[in-house]
Amino acid sequence: MQDLPHIYRVAASVDGAANVTVSGDGLPDLETAGPPEFGGPGDVWSPETMLVGAVANCFILSFRAIARSARLDWLTLTCNAEGKLEKIEKFNQFTGFKVAATLTVPPGTSEQKANTILEKAEKYCLITNSMKADSHLEAEVIIAD
Repeated sequence: MQDLPHIYRVAASVDGAANVTVSGDGLPDLETAGPPEFGGPGDVWSPETMLVGAVANCFILSFRAIARSARLDWLTLTCNAEGKLEKIEKFNQFTGFKVAATLTVPPGTSEQKANTILEKAEKYCLITNSMKADSHLEAEVIIAD
């Protein structure tokens, strides 16, 4: 692992009413739009689904790292994540996440050890631990000629 802090940069752009394009250095572009609940088309990723997807993805990556360190042999891991969006004091915000994980391990594996590592993956997931991070806007307005 590289020394901290790590800086991650992503860009998003849109022309008029088209879908938004999210891009990162060396990564394929991702087409996004609002979710159907907010009038979006429902056929591309939305910020909401990307956030919930990040929770599921981070859980699995956290598990994999902890399992490797603990020398736990495992076969497959699936993770279904659900985020609950509610209105809190005039603002929409995610108020909770449910993570349902199914882990398959080889015969003879300690079920207790496997459960402990799953619990640690939830506890140490970078994404869920960062949900209340501060956000700062640096804005620029350009008036077209």
